[in-house]
Amino acid sequence: MAPERAGTVMYSDFRLGETWFAAMDSAREHGFGFNEAISFLVHCRDQAEIDRYWAQLSSVPESEQCGWCKDRYGVSWQITPVVLDELMSTGDQVIVDRVTRAFLDMKKLDVAAIEAAARGV
Repeated sequence: MAPERAGTVMYSDFRLGETWFAAMDSAREHGFGFNEAISFLVHCRDQAEIDRYWAQLSSVPESEQCGWCKDRYGVSWQITPVVLDELMSTGDQVIVDRVTRAFLDMKKLDVAAIEAAARGV
């Protein structure tokens, strides 16, 4: 179908970890691009996993903030440790406030610093 070009992909699916995604594109004018309204959230078990995803995905240093990064295509990713969700849902406002203050200044999240903040260290 015009204006499609030979050798381009119209429909595809792919898997990241255990999650399947569907994708489609065309040579037609879309009138939109990626922005922060769409992001992928990756829950990581530990700092090593955060570091691995960050190294593979973060391509726009000026977009890094609070565990968010942007890949080379302009897609936003939230790379976050599972422990952050656990700490933020404790119901203890003192812990939530300390953890929030700690991670607001971070670019890539630091699990040890977040856990230390939760302990009041």
